[in-house]
This record gives sequence, C-alpha cells and structure tokens, in this order.
Amino acid sequence: MDEAALVDALASGQVSSVGLDVYENEPEIHPGLLANPSVLLVPHMGTWTQETQQKMEEWTIDNVRTAVKEGRLKSIVPEQKALEAIFKRDKNGSD
Repeated sequence: MDEAALVDALASGQVSSVGLDVYENEPEIHPGLLANPSVLLVPHMGTWTQETQQKMEEWTIDNVRTAVKEGRLKSIVPEQKALEAIFKRDKNGSD
C-alpha cells in the first residue's frame, strides 16, 4: 500500500478514516498516519485466534509433507520461489 497516498487521501477527505494492521515498510510507519486521529494502527492480529493458529499449523505440516513426498510446495511465498526450481530439478533427477 502507498502510505503517502493514503495520508494525502485522508488529508483531502477522500478517505475519512482507516484502520491498518499491515504497513508499507514495516516496522516503519508513515508519520502522517501516526499523527492523524482518524487512523487506527494496530499490530497484525489476523491470526490471533486458537482456531486460526491450529489451521496454520496444519497447513504448515501438510506443506512440509507435500514437499518431502511430492517435491512441491502447496503454497509458495516469494522467499521460497528458488525452492520451486530446486524441487523440480531434484524430481527430474537432473543437476
């Protein structure tokens, strides 16, 4: 998200208020958001339930199991993109 554009939109009234739990350059937060009383800033809390934590654990275990057994990942985050090529290479038996 473009925090500077959001600050401008709040200042102009295009956006009247906002609540955020994810930030453009975490842990830094745009000073214009910090100073605005129409902005609610909280830590990322989307996973703070027992049910969500359990589902995340199950997904992670299944993702590891799939990687080991099938040589692929169920879900790939940008930091794991290089692993996708390694899994494919190893599965095909080439170096």
